[in-house]
Amino acid sequence: MDDADRLLNRELSWLEFNARVLAMADDERVPLLERAKFLAIFSSNLDEFFQVRVAGLKDQVAARVTKKTPDGVTPAEQLLSVRDRVIELTTRAQRTFAEVLVPELAEHGVRFCSYDQLDADDEKELLQAFEERIFPVLTPLAVDPAHPFPYISGLSLNLAVVVDDGETGERRFARVKVPNLLPRFVGLSDGERFVPLEAVIAANLEALFPGMDIEQHHTFRVTRNADLTVADEEAEDLLAAVEIELRRRRFGRAVRLELEEGTSDEVRTLLQRELDLEDDDVFVEARPLDMTGLWGICSLDLPDLKDPVWTPVTQSRLASEDDTPVSFFRELRRGDVLLHHPYESFSTSVEEFVRQAARDPKVLAIKLTLYRTSGDSPIIHSLIRAAEAGKQVVALVELKARFDEQANIGWARALEKAGVHVVYGLVGLKTHTKTTLVVRDEPDRIRRYCHIGTGNYNPKTARTYEDLGLLTCDPEVGADLTNLFNYLTGYARDVRYEKMLIAPHHLRHELDSLIAHEASFGAAGRITLKMNSLVDPALIDALYAASAGGTPVDLIIRGICCLRPGVPGLSENIHVRSIIGRYLEHSRIFRFEHGGRDGEPVTFIGSADLMPRNLDRRVEALVPIDAPELQERVAQLLAIALADDVLSWSLDPDGSWHRAPVGGSNDTHVQMRELARDRRRTLA
Repeated sequence: MDDADRLLNRELSWLEFNARVLAMADDERVPLLERAKFLAIFSSNLDEFFQVRVAGLKDQVAARVTKKTPDGVTPAEQLLSVRDRVIELTTRAQRTFAEVLVPELAEHGVRFCSYDQLDADDEKELLQAFEERIFPVLTPLAVDPAHPFPYISGLSLNLAVVVDDGETGERRFARVKVPNLLPRFVGLSDGERFVPLEAVIAANLEALFPGMDIEQHHTFRVTRNADLTVADEEAEDLLAAVEIELRRRRFGRAVRLELEEGTSDEVRTLLQRELDLEDDDVFVEARPLDMTGLWGICSLDLPDLKDPVWTPVTQSRLASEDDTPVSFFRELRRGDVLLHHPYESFSTSVEEFVRQAARDPKVLAIKLTLYRTSGDSPIIHSLIRAAEAGKQVVALVELKARFDEQANIGWARALEKAGVHVVYGLVGLKTHTKTTLVVRDEPDRIRRYCHIGTGNYNPKTARTYEDLGLLTCDPEVGADLTNLFNYLTGYARDVRYEKMLIAPHHLRHELDSLIAHEASFGAAGRITLKMNSLVDPALIDALYAASAGGTPVDLIIRGICCLRPGVPGLSENIHVRSIIGRYLEHSRIFRFEHGGRDGEPVTFIGSADLMPRNLDRRVEALVPIDAPELQERVAQLLAIALADDVLSWSLDPDGSWHRAPVGGSNDTHVQMRELARDRRRTLA
């Protein structure tokens, strides 16, 4: 078949994922402030898409690249298709906000107001707020022969102002940046009404331009290329090279201009000229621009308008006994522990594992990979404590983790200052693994304890991202992690691993072999895969081959899926679904019904999606789940997701997604919480 018939476009597939996120804002079953949150997530997702993916396509067009993607389209063709779909989605988002959320929130005491809806007392209150809290922060920047057009920072909200000097008759343009550290919506004293910050500024522009006539003002927003590319990854000091590139990122080329409806042609033409943008780069939208500001509304203390609070549980084997922490080392010698976040606590499992390792005098070394973490991470503090206690501590900090580069540089320096051996990864590769290795001196021998996860060591995202993790003291897994860390921190070629599948060494080859092996069983076989994205053409072809031989293939893909399911003669035995709900489905699971040496099921979890970058340009790690009871538990998780008829979407052959009909009762997240409670009640 032609490539266009075999594969879906990567960028359009991502936009369809964001359309599923947007659909949550329209879902009447979702509490109102959660719906506002999904609208903010949709907007934030779209910002990043333009900063990275659209920026990359524009760079290719500028370089006159005409090479077609695996699905058979050029960069220029993709940009046109992306624009059309983005306009559809943003129009829908604006309608959802104005026609659905605004009136429904008003019924529950959260009202968005314009100045036209305020009385004199309200205006007086906002004037006082402007003079005391807003005006001192503002800096009007004029454009005239003595003042060049100001730099417009990426994703900042701005007012374009045209003023008229009544005495000279001169007209001038000025830009006023809306401060991003102030609340996006200014609350009135009744605690119910909120006015956009830019509207408050616009109503008081006379204070910024005294003696001038305010002729017109319009809100606008600029998105810039924010993809970090280290020019010389072989630089002696990678940290310094990344810092330089971060400074350059601030001045990346503009790739999108958002204008509010009603913006004059004069202002539009000026902005386009100064930002060097074409007509296709301009998106005219209804007010308010930048719905990421809804995060502030979502934080209101209105529990009736939010999802019920879920407190992650600690499964019984790791629970404290009479306020005495369970020894993780003793428990892991009894058998592996499978963790499922956010249903099970990250703090009482992963963080406690590292904390105990840092405090235990028998622990000789701790090695850990850090891709993303938070500013208050207890794991960082445990590593520092361990280093100060004289243990050998190694932290591989990935400086090129997108949009977390600055935070990772800060943590790298703090760790180095405490005596931690900090490594910045490998030339040309991102280290995306989520792994910890603890080496402990015990009476019978040196024993290695490990954690391998699907998610980052970040306590904040662990409360909202669905992820799996394995705690084990399996000697072969420990040996594999030792080899992996030696590869990451030293020099090595042809590294061999006993159990784990590691990219870029042999993960691609092993997965291809597992798919082919399962396909050899025909209709008796079964492949079940869960991941964030499925893009790699070669492995998609392998799945097509399995389907053509009659093997059932079930795929649970949260985001991008370039595979076309249900195509006669190609993929009629492949079914693709997506789970979109309260938690971000982030775990990666690979299960093959006959993948073991004796034909038994084999299951892997880990950090890799099936994308060329994960398989060829990143360091990724998958670990097998060996214990039969844990394999059954993972199989149960997959079965629940496949049976979901509340949060699930199904992919059609033409690339469109349809949602499960209203009225279902199998909600994945509800069932996972019940299972977590059951594990908490079960005695070890």
